[in-house]
Amino acid sequence: MTRSRQVLIFDADDTLWENNLLYERVIEDFLDWLAHPTLDRAELRTMVEDVDAANAVAHGYGSRVFLRSLGQCLERLRARPATVAEQGQIEELAAALVEHKVELLPGVAETLDDLARRHDLRLLTKGDPEEQQRKIDASNLAHHFQGVHIVPEKRADTYRQLAAEHALMPSATWMIGNSPKSDINPARAAGMNAVFIPNPHTWALEHDDVDPTDAQVLRLRAFPDLRTHF
Repeated sequence: MTRSRQVLIFDADDTLWENNLLYERVIEDFLDWLAHPTLDRAELRTMVEDVDAANAVAHGYGSRVFLRSLGQCLERLRARPATVAEQGQIEELAAALVEHKVELLPGVAETLDDLARRHDLRLLTKGDPEEQQRKIDASNLAHHFQGVHIVPEKRADTYRQLAAEHALMPSATWMIGNSPKSDINPARAAGMNAVFIPNPHTWALEHDDVDPTDAQVLRLRAFPDLRTHF
């Protein structure tokens, strides 16, 4: 693979830092707290996932939408509005999300520092703008990027617009992320290359098939492996 200067666009959540894992921890704590007398844990989890998926479509992404989902699940199960105390307990369970703590994935900071010397780096993340910006600030990674772009969704048109606005040549541009649905497939549809770095905790709504015959999709085991290819 050529070592010529490339544009590397990075996803944020679950590519640079853990995100869905934090939500998974909250869901587990929420299910422990509910201790429902008739529904088993799998049924309760399905309810949480279904409510959260519907809210993501209606209201977008982020901790505030997730807290709404947990509150709605509680109200559905109790057949009444959540009390002030119950809402406070939910917020306490989700404190790590609300406080926007960031857990960088192994080797991210060192790898970005190395890549930024040879390539032009950008960040493309979706979600609530204020929440995503707080996570970016907390990560101490923003200085690596020539541009930080926060969008409500990542579709093929998102990538086309980014390329047009910043005069990016798709053939020399790579989208790097963990989500087939938001990172890999729409970037390829826009004519860019892609690097797929799977995260075992990727949100179910971000799953999709990646064409195994697509030579323009590079599959890596871990983030630091980027230094070998770029």
